Amino acid sequence: MLSVSRGPWNCIGLRRAITFPKPELIMDFNQAPLLVNWEVTQACDLACTCCRAAINAELNPNELTTQEAFELVAQVKEFGNPLLVLTGGDPLKRPDLFEIIGYSVAHGLRTNVTPSATPLLTLEAIDRFKSCGVSRMAMCLDGPDAAIHDGLCGAPGSYGRTLMALRHARDIGLETQVQTTVARSNVNHLAEMAEQLADVRSRMWSIVFQVTPGVEEDLPGEEYENVFEFLYGISKVAPFEVKTTEAMHYRRYIAQRLKAEQNGRTGSHSIFRSPGVGDGRGFMFISHTGEIYPSGFLPISAGNVRQDSLLDVYRNSGLFRIMRDPAAREGKCLNCEFGKVCGGSRARAYAFTGNYLAEDPRCIYQPERAAAFA
Repeated sequence: MLSVSRGPWNCIGLRRAITFPKPELIMDFNQAPLLVNWEVTQACDLACTCCRAAINAELNPNELTTQEAFELVAQVKEFGNPLLVLTGGDPLKRPDLFEIIGYSVAHGLRTNVTPSATPLLTLEAIDRFKSCGVSRMAMCLDGPDAAIHDGLCGAPGSYGRTLMALRHARDIGLETQVQTTVARSNVNHLAEMAEQLADVRSRMWSIVFQVTPGVEEDLPGEEYENVFEFLYGISKVAPFEVKTTEAMHYRRYIAQRLKAEQNGRTGSHSIFRSPGVGDGRGFMFISHTGEIYPSGFLPISAGNVRQDSLLDVYRNSGLFRIMRDPAAREGKCLNCEFGKVCGGSRARAYAFTGNYLAEDPRCIYQPERAAAFA
């Protein structure tokens, strides 16, 4: 069983209650996403075993041009003020990255960037992120030491560069987020990694759960629940927020725990009143060639920014609309009383069954078929 270590955050300050992003309480996810992830390139000098991208060291000549990038940023702004995340691959492989960042910030968008831990990520590059107005820099940390982290990313030295980047960002006042793909190699070291997050004062820990069947490092559904228990405990004491990617049923786990702690009452916490962000629901993904997806893990395109309106695709395309329709889901995800807060991973359902409306194959919960949280 995973254990929760109080760790060094006792001297930094305790988070005494689970929190969720406030925009979820006021945004209509039928009209606009909370998050827009744009894969600015798939080029990267790492070869992480858990990466969703088809990594190549060289830039793809069909990637969006600088002008097309500016037009994409302008379309994102039409939604209002979603968070724009510039991801990859390694965004630093694009020579116009800082132009794009500057354009996005100038248009009033909160702009995050997710560089890879390669020699391109210098102290000067991190300083420039800060001076250009980047809201947050996200780094992948997949182990508490070089042996585990570098083994998963396939690049000796990546662990050291990751910690260097996180520490320097802390020292210059640039917010950071740590992303960890939970795997057999690191699942028993999450408490150690939480201590490292506290040390570098990261603002958020994003735990990514794999969606591809047959991956040796993936965990069975029962072990997901153990990780959820650990994350729930950490979220109560750590100085950073905790979120999951492609584990929407973590919200179901939280709802169950909160219901038990509140003696069966369900209406006093925001999680019971707001829909959770999921594939195509509060979230959209733009590929390096402009394809518009509900998720970076769900390879079904609803259009391309080179000829389609981003706003129109999100609001009106059949793919995005069905992703947001609880009545369209199948199996136990259709009948689950936690459907509003969870909804299951559509990407994992597709990866395992070829049907993105199927039930999430990594959720072990059996619905009570009672609309207790409707």
